[in-house]
Amino acid sequence: MKGRAPQRPEVASHFMSEDKLKETAPAYQTKPFRSEFQPLIDQLYREEVLEARKMTPEEKFLAGEDLFRFACEITLAGIRSENPGATEEECMKILEDRLRLGEWLERHP
Repeated sequence: MKGRAPQRPEVASHFMSEDKLKETAPAYQTKPFRSEFQPLIDQLYREEVLEARKMTPEEKFLAGEDLFRFACEITLAGIRSENPGATEEECMKILEDRLRLGEWLERHP
């Protein structure tokens, strides 16, 4: 057996392979979650999609800016909650740091 790599020891039969594990549904979930509000949620989603399809590229671009500003406000609220003694300037610095980190993570997956 010179020159051959050592064989990987066999895994005990009671262990699942990684592929088999991915295919296995969680034991606790018997049926998909369905809210009583699902029909309303679906209808609202359809309406949003139809409205978005009617928008011009410029309107979509401006909507993206609005969404970004809204997301920043939500994030700032979380930062303020996490750092109750922080000044507004410190909170903005934390937000900027998080945005820079997000950009870096997108470039370095």
